[in-house]
Amino acid sequence: MDRKTLLISGFEPFGTESRNPSWEAVDALPDQIGDLTLEKRLLPVEYGRAADLLTAAANELRPAAILCVGLAAGRDAVTPEAIGVNVRDASISDNAGRSAEGEPIDPDGPAAIFSTLPVRKMTESIRAAGVPAKLSYTAGTYVCNDLLYTLLRRFSGSDVRVAFVHIPLERTLSLSESIRALIAAIGAI
Repeated sequence: MDRKTLLISGFEPFGTESRNPSWEAVDALPDQIGDLTLEKRLLPVEYGRAADLLTAAANELRPAAILCVGLAAGRDAVTPEAIGVNVRDASISDNAGRSAEGEPIDPDGPAAIFSTLPVRKMTESIRAAGVPAKLSYTAGTYVCNDLLYTLLRRFSGSDVRVAFVHIPLERTLSLSESIRALIAAIGAI
């Protein structure tokens, strides 16, 4: 079987958090899951820049898929995201100090774009692995959504499929459970 590349990313800490379990879980994943070779990237929590860096990596690596992982502090389950929306709007600034209030990500883009990886199947696989999971229809309006929407827009019509998975804080879900969830989600790809 041909080996294929999965470009997978997590984020640096942001806001009041000193750690970000999204990157810790991604970094702890094996380099190979099934027939997918994982290429891992740590991203800044910055509007636009995170997507630019991951797009550059994708253009170089030519992956079969891109799976972005982020932190959703208020959630109690792993949540694959079904949709990215064309808006930046958050109560906190990104790590570069940029704030956004109701501005479009892409003024010429559609209002929303659906994930191109099998997020429902990913959610079911995570549950089957014994980890709480729910399909989500809102990736928020902070940098996670900015990344998801931008990548879906940039790779629209290409063979590169894109999705985003949010994981909760470690006090809600252990790091080992988050890793198990990501392995299950990747298995569903």
